[in-house]
Amino acid sequence: MVKKTVEISAREHNDLIAAENRKHFFDHGIFAVNIIGSPGCGKTSILEYTVNHFNETFAVIVGDVKTALDSDRIIHAGHSNAYAIETGGGCHLTAQMIKEKVGQMETAAIDYLFIENVGNLVCPSTFDLGEHLKIAVLSIPEGDEKVRKYPALFLRAAVVLINKVDLLGFMDYDIERVKEDCRAHNSKVKIFETSVKTGQGLDAFFDYLREQRRYF
Repeated sequence: MVKKTVEISAREHNDLIAAENRKHFFDHGIFAVNIIGSPGCGKTSILEYTVNHFNETFAVIVGDVKTALDSDRIIHAGHSNAYAIETGGGCHLTAQMIKEKVGQMETAAIDYLFIENVGNLVCPSTFDLGEHLKIAVLSIPEGDEKVRKYPALFLRAAVVLINKVDLLGFMDYDIERVKEDCRAHNSKVKIFETSVKTGQGLDAFFDYLREQRRYF
C-alpha cells in the first residue's frame, strides 16, 4: 500500500510540473511535441532531416539512458540548439527534466520544441511533459504488430509517423492494417507515411505542425 501511494504521488507531482511547463510554453509561444518510439525507429534521423528542411526556429531535447550521441547528431546536422538529457537508467523523460533543460534555453528565440523521448513504447507514453502533441513513430523494419502490442501510446498519440516507408517493397508489412489499428485506438489520429531517404511525407508533417501551432 505504501509503495502504491508513493507511485501515485510521483505521477501527480509529474503532472503538476507538466502543467507548469505547458503554461510556460504557452506564455512564450512555444509549440512542444513529445516524440516517442522504439530504439532504431528513426526518431533522431527525422530530427536530422528537420534541421535541414523545417524553416522555423526550434530547439531539440534528446533523452537517452546514457551518452549524448543523438543530440550530437543534431548538432552535427547543423543545429546548435540541441540539448541532451541522460536519464541514468530511467526509461522515460519526466516533466521536471524538461523544466530544468528548458531553463537553460533562450526561449524567446524558439517557436517549436522537439522532445525526443527515450527509446521505448511503454514508459514514455503515460508521462506528460507539458507537450501539446504526442507523436508516435513506427518503422517498417519493426514489424506491423506494434500498435496491437503497445496500445497505451496509440490511445494518446495525436500523430503517428510510419517511418522508413522506402523499405515497404522489401519487407512483409501490412501498412493498411497498421493504420486501421491506430484508428481503432484514436479515430482522429493523423497518420503520415515518412522516409528521410526520399523525404516522403515530411513536408506534409511540417505543414501540419505549422497549422497546429497557429491554433494552440
